Amino acid sequence: MIAFVKVFKESVRQAFQQLVSNKLRTFLSLLGITIGILCIIGVQSAVDSLEDNIRGSFDKLGDDVVYVDKWPWAGGPDFAWWEFVKRPYPDHSDYKVLTKKLRSAELTSFHVVLGRNTIKYRSSSVERVAAIGASFELQEMFKLEIANGRFFSPSEYYYGSNKIILGHEVAKELFGDKDPIGKRVKFRGKTVEIIGVVVKSGDSLVNILDFDNTAMVSYTFAKSMANLNSNQILDGTVAIKAKAGVNLEAVKDEATGILRGHHRLKPKAKDDFSLNELTMLSDALDGIFKILNIAGRIIGGFALIVGMFSVANIMFVSVKERTNIIGIKMAIGAKRAMILAEFLIESVILCILGCIVGLLMVALIVKLLSAALDFEMYLSMSNIGFGLIISVIVGVFSGIIPAFMASKMDPVEAIRQG
Repeated sequence: MIAFVKVFKESVRQAFQQLVSNKLRTFLSLLGITIGILCIIGVQSAVDSLEDNIRGSFDKLGDDVVYVDKWPWAGGPDFAWWEFVKRPYPDHSDYKVLTKKLRSAELTSFHVVLGRNTIKYRSSSVERVAAIGASFELQEMFKLEIANGRFFSPSEYYYGSNKIILGHEVAKELFGDKDPIGKRVKFRGKTVEIIGVVVKSGDSLVNILDFDNTAMVSYTFAKSMANLNSNQILDGTVAIKAKAGVNLEAVKDEATGILRGHHRLKPKAKDDFSLNELTMLSDALDGIFKILNIAGRIIGGFALIVGMFSVANIMFVSVKERTNIIGIKMAIGAKRAMILAEFLIESVILCILGCIVGLLMVALIVKLLSAALDFEMYLSMSNIGFGLIISVIVGVFSGIIPAFMASKMDPVEAIRQG
């Protein structure tokens, strides 16, 4: 054990001596290791951060909600868009019948998108604001947080009061730092009073509804703003939250029966609606994340191969330069295994140094991207450990042949050559 510690110290000393005495050669040789680690760990950190953010968005929205929509969320090469485009959007009557008859649901909500319009306050205006007509349950369904003001009261909803709730970006562009609550604005030909501003949702990568650039009114008031039975509706969705302990498949089966009956579909006719859930998006994203990780590892793998040969070249040169020393060590009793271990450890140390530089670069890039983007990126301990393990493996492969050559030298010949 004592002998191994001495060999380890000597190997570390020799590795740093290589760095100091041959700075340019070592830098160029370790560049491949650094780039390889940067590619592999950088891509993996980005994918992990992206995946965690999306999963967090899914958790916030809930995994116990079924969305009745015109379009299925699951795409693919067999996506028959020409069939789906003929379907009607879910409407308020679908919402009412599901609310009344669906026993497996804890909550149902409905919202329609009325198009994009201009909202005005005195001389200020914001264009292309998405108008949403929502049922009273939407706040609870989407866990909608109000940053300033409040949501519709029951009486305001049922009597269709001229009240409006603005998205964060709309309120910011229209009023700046001023309090918008109680102000009256012009929207879709109506004068409406602002009663609330939604919390900014821009830092969430997955939003079934992006409220930042919306203006929301109650569905009952929306009926006075547009003919909701015409093609002014760009999108209509019914959301169904399952009761505690009820499987989503059971909810979907019951909802399918109710909607088919409500739409008067014949037994052999296909459904004219889609029942979607967040796991569809999650499953699709799993494949994308795997592809991104594989791509990063392939690119990084080529760089590591180049780095491996570069480090092997350093080790061959090191063996040649220290031939005399190797012969003297073996002549005074050093075992071949110790000579082998000395050069292997030196090779591994060099690769670990290249790995550390690569990890520091990843940490810097991740920090810069976190500051620039709306979601946090991070370099996890598991990715750091993975990078170090890769560098050790590359170090072993880089140094095995030079170390084996050094351990097989004849002491007399080695001293003579030196």
